[in-house]
Parts: sequence; C-alpha cells; structure tokens
Amino acid sequence: MSTAVALAGATVLVAGCTSNEPEPSASGGDGGGNAAASSNDETGETVRIGFSAPAADHGWMAGISEAAQDAAGEYEDIDLIIAEGTNDVSTQISQVETFINEGVDAIVLLPFDGAAMTPVALQAMEAGIPVINVDREFSSPFAARATILGDNYGMGVSAGTYICEQVGDNPDAVVAEIAGIDSLPLTQDRSQGFADALADCGLDVDNRVAADFTVEGGEEAAANLLQAAPQIDALWNHDDDQGVGVLAAIANAGRDEFVMVGGAGSANAMREIQSGDSVLQATVIYPHTQAADGIRLARLIAQGKSMSDLVSPEVPREIVLNAPVVTSENVEDYIDRAFES
Repeated sequence: MSTAVALAGATVLVAGCTSNEPEPSASGGDGGGNAAASSNDETGETVRIGFSAPAADHGWMAGISEAAQDAAGEYEDIDLIIAEGTNDVSTQISQVETFINEGVDAIVLLPFDGAAMTPVALQAMEAGIPVINVDREFSSPFAARATILGDNYGMGVSAGTYICEQVGDNPDAVVAEIAGIDSLPLTQDRSQGFADALADCGLDVDNRVAADFTVEGGEEAAANLLQAAPQIDALWNHDDDQGVGVLAAIANAGRDEFVMVGGAGSANAMREIQSGDSVLQATVIYPHTQAADGIRLARLIAQGKSMSDLVSPEVPREIVLNAPVVTSENVEDYIDRAFES
C-alpha cells in the first residue's frame, strides 16, 4: 500500500504512553489493564513493518525487542519483519535497504548509531516509507516521520529530586554518581539533569565515576568509588544492568549507610526495592517500551489513523516518554511490565 509520509506541522512533545493503555496508577490500582477499545483497535488493512535494533546484549535492549514483538502480536493486521539485532552499522544499513527493496509499509528503527543511520533512513522516507525513529535520534529531522524518545535529562532530574527529598535537609550530604559511558550524549544528559536537580536543594555531586552499562563495569566502578569515598549519603547509578555489579560491590564492601537510586527500571532492581532490606530504594524508569510504541505508531501512520486521545488528525512528530521514580510505594504498579537484567 502507498503511504504519505510528508512532514507536516510542528513537533509535538507528549509525556507518557503512546498506546490506548493508561500509565500505571499512582494510587496503587491496577493501571495496567486494557483500556476500552477505540476505533484504532479495529482490524484494518494489513501493514508490513520492518523492525531493526542493536543486538540484545543488555537487559534493556533485550526488553526493547521483546516488547516490540509483543506489541505487534496484539494486532492481526501487523506483519512484523524482524531483522537480526546487530551492533555493526554496515549490517544495519543493509537491513534497512532490504526493507526498502521489499516495499514495507513502515520501518521502526532503533539505530546503533543515529548519525550513521540517517542517510539510509532518508532513503526510506524518500521512497515513501515512513520511518519511526526510536531512542537514538537521527541527525536530520527529515529522516523520520515520528521519533519516540526516553527522557535522559528527565531521568537525572527525577533521580536528583528524589535524593533531595531524602537527604536535602543535610547541607553536608555526600552525593555520589555512577554514570554509564561518559562519551555518550545520553550519559551527559542524565548527569546534567542530576546536577541541575541537586543544585535546586543546595547539593552537588561529590564523587563520580563512569562505568559501561555492563555488570562487570558496574562492579569495578563501584568498588573504586567506595574505596575513594569512605562516607556516602546518597548514590545514583545510571543503569540497572550495571547496577547488578554495583550492588555486588556494595555487598562486598559491607556498605549500607546510603540511599541508592537506580536507572532504567529493571525487574531485578524493583525486586530489590520490594525486599525492603537493600540500599537500593528507588529506580528511575527509562522505558523499554519505546519500540513497542513505535510499532503501534507505525501501524497508525500506515493505516492513515491518529492517536485516539488526540484531537489532532495526525500522529505527532516527536514523543518524549516520562521518567517516573519507582519506590516501595508504587513498585507494584510497574514491576509486571519491567525488563529483566
């Protein structure tokens, strides 16, 4: 089927979910059940959607691909073509070129490298195939019909705000940070948001190390941090996968004097929070459902539909998902949809 993919209107920023399902209820209710069906849920013309993402070598990335497949499985009118996950840019470019040659109706693409994948995404758009850009942005606004992003800066703000609530009444509180890969813009955005939120309550980061989003890297970075900082009041670790190693290092050091906040929202982190006997008392969500929302948006765009709760007749150009804090008070609302590290 042919699909119009012209870029129309200004960018629209939306916080929250792109599906017809509500976000988890803050009041402790289910919040995860199916919402009343809209006309968008009615089976329409079958759309062929190509999906490509990096290799699932990280719990969050594995969750991305699994959620995308689950979303496609909810609709009889989606024919999902899944390319094998790869961290090789040339291979991913070839995958998208194959989608173009096969004449798919839409492409959902989480690039290994957004800038490197921009030219082939532009080719798809020029061929009349709408591209949904997920998580890592292209370098041209013309390379995607819609973009779905997590809020990296917002993650830092959420983590810093929570820590201010916990220790902000102590002007001498020692705050530590275990970042991800420092060269990545997403890490820089998270750290900036964290610093800005801490500054709002008169605190700053006293000790900071960077890891690499792996269990091993997290354990090594945390061990170095704990050795350098004999007293810590609050700690933010950017990533729950590397947090497995961070928690191991904390246990090995016998340290428990601080409040720890995680990042991304893995199921194992939430189980730690549920236990009530861990230094990990909160984690900040970085939604692994971005590609799943991308699949749903691709279906709507290919079928000429819009989002059911919007008055606007077209799907927004950009959607930025929220970065809520999960604690013992609301963990039940989130854990069933969390990814495994």
